[in-house]
Amino acid sequence: MPTRVRLLFSTMCLTLFLTAAIPLFTELTRPKDIWWTPQTMLVPLAQSTDRVQVYVRGKPLATVVEASDVGFRFNNWDRVRAERLPLQLVRASACGALACLFLLIITGRLAYRGERK
Repeated sequence: MPTRVRLLFSTMCLTLFLTAAIPLFTELTRPKDIWWTPQTMLVPLAQSTDRVQVYVRGKPLATVVEASDVGFRFNNWDRVRAERLPLQLVRASACGALACLFLLIITGRLAYRGERK
């Protein structure tokens, strides 16, 4: 393969690899504790019964204290991770394919036969 063509394809592979790898890296290095419900948006006891039930000494919390005195914060990391997993898998497979293609181009394993007349 001519040097100019090899350099062009190598540059394209590296650019596409970085395009897929940078968002993947930032997603994997993001802190996991940011997915909690914000303190200002606490969920009232009445709205949280579908996700959590709290008991105090065997009695439901709503019978022990007033509902307006209780607020809940939820960790939504499991839901966010499940939503983002397909996109992360696509990015990871793109990184792997581009890394293989880059190695094939750099090592000269792609056969260049020239133009036929």
